[in-house]
Amino acid sequence: MSDLEIRRAVRDDIPAIVAMLAHDPIAQQRESPDDLTPYDAAFDRLADDPNQHLVVAVRDGRTVGTLQLTVIPGLSRKGTVRSIVEAVRVHHTERGSGLGTRLIEWAVEESRNLGCSLVQLTSDARRTDAHRFYERLGFEASHVGFKKQL
Repeated sequence: MSDLEIRRAVRDDIPAIVAMLAHDPIAQQRESPDDLTPYDAAFDRLADDPNQHLVVAVRDGRTVGTLQLTVIPGLSRKGTVRSIVEAVRVHHTERGSGLGTRLIEWAVEESRNLGCSLVQLTSDARRTDAHRFYERLGFEASHVGFKKQL
């Protein structure tokens, strides 16, 4: 994977990121790759927030993966700073290549570098393959998550 670069996303990466988000069978109904307007505004909010790290994995000039890392300072756990890994996507042509592992390893190391002592993520209950993947990387299914659509 030495030909792989993981870097902060730039505005020109938005179409490739959204395409990966939309290619996902679970998420495809909530994404709109034909209208990037809402993604441009979201990108601006992310870029302006120092606790948000939207990254892409690039190989041979092609965006092949992405994730968002959010750093959250808190009072619980004796003032633990934690990170949340969100929206992990690997281009369908790269699945099984080790890229997902490399992205998560990057997120864990970057979290450590940013002073976090806990990395957490959520995964849709239907993603049983992803659950095995995260457990293989040392994550523990320790909580039940809840969401409320607003």
